[in-house]
Amino acid sequence: MKKYRNLLVVGLLFVCAALGINTTAHAQEKSTWETIKESGKLRMGVTQAPPWYSKNPTTGKWESGLIISIGNSMAEELEVEMVPVEVTWATAIAALQANKIDMMFLDATPKRAMVVDYPFQPLLYISLAVLAKDDLKVDTWEDLNNDKVKVAVPQATSMDAFLTRTIPNADIQRFPDNGAALAAFQSGRVDAVSLFHPPLLAARKKFGEGKIVIPSPAFSSPSSIAVRREADKTFRDWISHTILYYYETGRTQQWYEEFLTEFGLDPKASPVIQRELLFAK
Repeated sequence: MKKYRNLLVVGLLFVCAALGINTTAHAQEKSTWETIKESGKLRMGVTQAPPWYSKNPTTGKWESGLIISIGNSMAEELEVEMVPVEVTWATAIAALQANKIDMMFLDATPKRAMVVDYPFQPLLYISLAVLAKDDLKVDTWEDLNNDKVKVAVPQATSMDAFLTRTIPNADIQRFPDNGAALAAFQSGRVDAVSLFHPPLLAARKKFGEGKIVIPSPAFSSPSSIAVRREADKTFRDWISHTILYYYETGRTQQWYEEFLTEFGLDPKASPVIQRELLFAK
């Protein structure tokens, strides 16, 4: 009996030692908020994607884009340096989990929300739009709902599903990706291409023709900023309050319009990202 008691004591000592080591290791892990404050750096994931991010090909620096403006402003609020870290849309989640970046502009899909955290406040809203021939009437979705109108869309996407429900009578032509759908419009094989509006801005500038319209009733979707999931929610909550402040005071829309102007596009002819302005028209 004494032997078993000794074994039990030894076992408990091992468990306590293991717990002690684990507790110490956990205590040594610094939260994102603590790391930013101590390092003096806010690391933001970036990728070449106007109007969100844009690198100057001459200097190699990330100098413009809505998210660059937001990142710079956040760094200024925190009194730290904004450090852009190049990633791709596909590797951004892994970069967050590996502690290579602190934040990344990513749509808050249910799947992504299983592995990273999102603030309670959306950053902005993107709307489903069409890039159409200049002489095509596109005030409402119903204007496109006839078999004489050819509309390109990426296959098996939420955009495809929306068009299938909303304009079933149109000649909907489905393509493997955004690029192929845009190429169909550029070549004149379709009358319009439907995507969430940001890629259409760059396409309109490149093609030099067509008009971007958000047909009524408008269909918009929120986009947000992803952060690393951790026990300390200070950074996530700070992001939430900050982007809410930027959004409600109109700064987010203002930065967006400033980039469009620099990019050579008329903000008045481009879809808004502040949803209230969209429905106020």
